[in-house]
Amino acid sequence: MDQSALDKLPKGWGSIPSDLNSDQTAFKGVNWGKAMMWIFLLSDTFIFSCFLLSYMTDRGSTTVPWPNASEVFGLEVFGTSVPLLLIAIMTFVLISSSGTMALAVKNGYEKNRKLCAIFLLLTALGGLTFVGMQVFEWNKLIFHEGVRPWSNPMGAPQFGSFFFMITGFHGTHVSIGVIFLLIMARKTWRGDFDTDRKGYFTSMKSDYVAIEIMGLYWHFVDLVWVFIFAFFYLW
Repeated sequence: MDQSALDKLPKGWGSIPSDLNSDQTAFKGVNWGKAMMWIFLLSDTFIFSCFLLSYMTDRGSTTVPWPNASEVFGLEVFGTSVPLLLIAIMTFVLISSSGTMALAVKNGYEKNRKLCAIFLLLTALGGLTFVGMQVFEWNKLIFHEGVRPWSNPMGAPQFGSFFFMITGFHGTHVSIGVIFLLIMARKTWRGDFDTDRKGYFTSMKSDYVAIEIMGLYWHFVDLVWVFIFAFFYLW
C-alpha cells in the first residue's frame, strides 16, 4: 500500500498495514507445526488446570472424609501391602520415557535415523506400559474396591468421578501419543525424513522437526502426570 492510500485512512488506521507487515517478517521463519503444537499445549494446560482446580476446590470444601491414598492405591506384595508401589512404578516408567524421547529428538537432528527410531519405540513401550498399569489400577478400584464415578464405599462419593475423569483424560493423551510415536518410528526407520517423503494426510514434506514436535507433546504429558501424582496420590 502506497503512502497516498495510507493518508486517506482514518486517523490511527495507517499503522495497521505496517504492523501486519512487520508481524509477517518476524514470524516468517517459524515452523507452523511447532507453533500450532504450542498453542494446543496451552489450551490443554487450561483444561487440565480447570480439572485440578475443581478437584482441589471440591476436596477442600467437602465434609465427608476423603479416601486415604496410601490404602486405596496400595499394592500387596508377598502378603504385605506396600503404599503407592504401583503408582511409583508408573511414574518412574513415564518419566523415564521422557528421557528416551529426548534422545530420539537428539538422534533425529543428528540424522541417526536407526537410533532415533529405536528410542521412539522405547518411548512408545514406556507409554504402553504406563497405560497397562493404569488399566490394572482401574480394574482394582472398580472390581475389588467398588469405586464408581457416582459412588465410593471408602468415603467421599465424588472421589470416583474426579479420579476417573482426570486420570482417564490423561491416559487418553498417553494412548494417542503412543499411536503417533509408532507412526513416527516407522517413518523414521524407513527414512521418510531423509528423503522428504510427503505425509499420510497432507501434501507437506516430512522432516525431523516432526520428531521435536512429538517430543513437545510427550514432555507435556509427562509434566501433567507429575501434577496429577502430587494432587491425587500424595495429598
